[in-house]
Amino acid sequence: MATAASVRPVANATGTTTGTTRDSARLIKAAICVVVTTAVYIIPPPDGLEPQAMHMLAIFLGTILGLILQPLPTSAVAIIGLSVAMITGTMDPKTAAFSGLGSASIWLIVAAFFIAQGFVKTGLGRRIALVFISLLGKSTLGISYGLSAADLLLAPATPSNTARLGGILFPIITSISDVQGSTPENDESRRRIGAYLAVTANNVNAITSAMFVTSMAAGPVVVQLAADSGVTIGWGTWALAGIVPGVLCLLVIPALVYKVYPPTIKHVPSAQTDARAELKQLGRLSMPEWIMAATFVAMLVMWATGSMTGINATTVAFVGVSVLLATNIITWQDMAANKSAWSTLIFFGVLVGMATPLNELGVTEWAGGMIARATTGMPWMVVLALLTVCYFLLHYMFAAELAQAVALYTLFLGVAVAAGAPPIASALMLGCATGLIGAMTHYASGPAALIYGAGYLKTPEFLRIGFLCGIVTVAVWLTVGMGWWKIIGLW
Repeated sequence: MATAASVRPVANATGTTTGTTRDSARLIKAAICVVVTTAVYIIPPPDGLEPQAMHMLAIFLGTILGLILQPLPTSAVAIIGLSVAMITGTMDPKTAAFSGLGSASIWLIVAAFFIAQGFVKTGLGRRIALVFISLLGKSTLGISYGLSAADLLLAPATPSNTARLGGILFPIITSISDVQGSTPENDESRRRIGAYLAVTANNVNAITSAMFVTSMAAGPVVVQLAADSGVTIGWGTWALAGIVPGVLCLLVIPALVYKVYPPTIKHVPSAQTDARAELKQLGRLSMPEWIMAATFVAMLVMWATGSMTGINATTVAFVGVSVLLATNIITWQDMAANKSAWSTLIFFGVLVGMATPLNELGVTEWAGGMIARATTGMPWMVVLALLTVCYFLLHYMFAAELAQAVALYTLFLGVAVAAGAPPIASALMLGCATGLIGAMTHYASGPAALIYGAGYLKTPEFLRIGFLCGIVTVAVWLTVGMGWWKIIGLW
């Protein structure tokens, strides 16, 4: 009895100490965010920027820092950042503050979560996962390469990378993970296979987005911006330019992530046999599976032909969700309970809304101008490389590839051409970089937000791997890519 009595206070004390330590760490992180925000907020604005622009930059940087350090959950940090922007008068609550929540791209992400629910509920996602495992399931790396091949196959005909990853590949990833007992519930479970497949798919999606004009929403915008600057980029030219560096990156990135962030399940020798046996046991597709499959194929066709029909990718996604609701494949109760979808809507919508004033107030143009002045007099190859790396790093200030393209593409292209860089090579390099930036942070793009919102990855993991893969892919484009472009006569 004495021993038991003596042990219990020690356990309580340990728990209290651990809780106190955790609270202290959160307070320190919060204090860092406040100090950085305050410091930037009170700094006199440099020439070319108004005080409101400096205030918006301060609040945005503080919010981003909060998302990185995470003194509170992601959505809570975003709401606090938005509240500070409104209470200080930096963002008008009647106009700018909530504008991001109305973004079609963000609602496409939300719809993708609901579509994934349909795959899970009907069992079709599990069936597809079992097919993948029966073909490639000897190793986790093999499954990753199979998913990468599927992304590459779909990319030219899917002009929304969010639709491609969120509506098509993400349900397969979650189903494969579920089959292997890997869920976001705890570290041991998510690291089995789900976290690796999710982060690899996110970075692979950025690569395929860089390979074709029609593989991301920003692609056609980049082509138009280049044309406005006197540079014509054809679909075939972009595809030919992207194929060699893109395929090389698709071969390297899954293996690189496997090395630096390995799954705990590496070899699954019995997976193929078990998968085939379960497929045989499942028998033919059920009616709900047929409905889900037909809806999925119809959505895929509508996404692929969106440039011809003029139907927006988000419209297609919500038509699909409506079909699933009407046929009772999913219910409103299912949708309401999807915490990941609504959490993603909040944090990503707020960030998109906060990033827009940075462009309108001239912050991004000011930053680009500083880079232009710093590269004056350098050889054009050095200038193009520096501009590409800076373009990549500046995406930490943006919540979408399209937003950055609109804000910086023309400016950076002009600087490169003025330095003597070949116009077509410069236009393509910055255009491809617009795709490559999509995986570097959990707010970098729609697909990145979706993957992060699924819960398989912690924020530091996401940022570390996104940065590493981004640097590698940019390096490949600047070396192998430029070499290939020399061979095909682009410079």
